[in-house]
Amino acid sequence: MTEDISDKIERRGVMLVLSSPSGAGKSTIARTILANEPRLEMSVSVTTRERRGSEIDGQHYHFISRSQFERLEQTDALLESAEVHGNFYGTPRDAVSEALTSGKDMLFDIDYQGALQLMEKAPADVVSIFILPPTMVELESRLHRRAEDTDEVIVHRLENAKIEIPHWREYDYVIINHDLDRAYNEVRSILTAERLRRDRRPGLFPFEEQLLG
Repeated sequence: MTEDISDKIERRGVMLVLSSPSGAGKSTIARTILANEPRLEMSVSVTTRERRGSEIDGQHYHFISRSQFERLEQTDALLESAEVHGNFYGTPRDAVSEALTSGKDMLFDIDYQGALQLMEKAPADVVSIFILPPTMVELESRLHRRAEDTDEVIVHRLENAKIEIPHWREYDYVIINHDLDRAYNEVRSILTAERLRRDRRPGLFPFEEQLLG
């Protein structure tokens, strides 16, 4: 199979940001699109929260102490940071910068606080998508089916959802995740379209010269 000439044109990477209240499906969509998009890499955040049994350090998150997190903030080594459910999360700056410059796309599975910081600091690179649940009843059901949190934590997450959901207004795209396959396909379509924006493809200028020459 020959390589598509479009893939050879120099392009700046996309920062694809997925946000949602806990349980609305963003992490499942993130895993699926990563498995099917070889040019997309996960931005691995640092966090001070405890590792869940299904998580791998360095793959899902870099699990660090509160003091380590504070040192990263003090040295401006984080592109964004936020406190969520009493824990701290942040995105290492250098890894993102290197990826975008080399034309790789980065996926961010982060809450609205971190997303808004990224939108402010890198508006030309960020493509933001907010994922909504179809109903609050379904959101609660998904949190229980996930079987990773206590009932007390689930109640706390549902209360936070009421704060998080209105922030859909600040995102580029909004998807209601009633059907997971459809929601995934919508996210992938957005990524495909955003990759083709002319302002992200400086390689079009030499391509034009070659085409006309």
